[in-house]
Amino acid sequence: MITNVTVGAGQPSRLIESAAGQAVTPSEVTKSFGEFLKTAIDGVNEQEHAVSKVTDRFILGQADVSEVMITAEQAQLSLQLTSQVRNKVIEAYHEIMRMQL
Repeated sequence: MITNVTVGAGQPSRLIESAAGQAVTPSEVTKSFGEFLKTAIDGVNEQEHAVSKVTDRFILGQADVSEVMITAEQAQLSLQLTSQVRNKVIEAYHEIMRMQL
């Protein structure tokens, strides 16, 4: 959890994390945020593959309709959440670009 932001004169900004107790640069935070997003998108992709596998099992008579529906609904909700997060990020980017310096 980030608890404090300090900016020193002539030094790059550093974010202080309370859990690790060590300073983290903004580029490191950006990298970890990027890794978090990649992990989340990979999770959505895995859910889409799971739907495909369950559907194939259903066609072969090895899965129940409820299992197919639950898996498909979970994947759909994950995709909707990802889409909403993307929309919020784009909205925030546009808001930042509208700011005057």
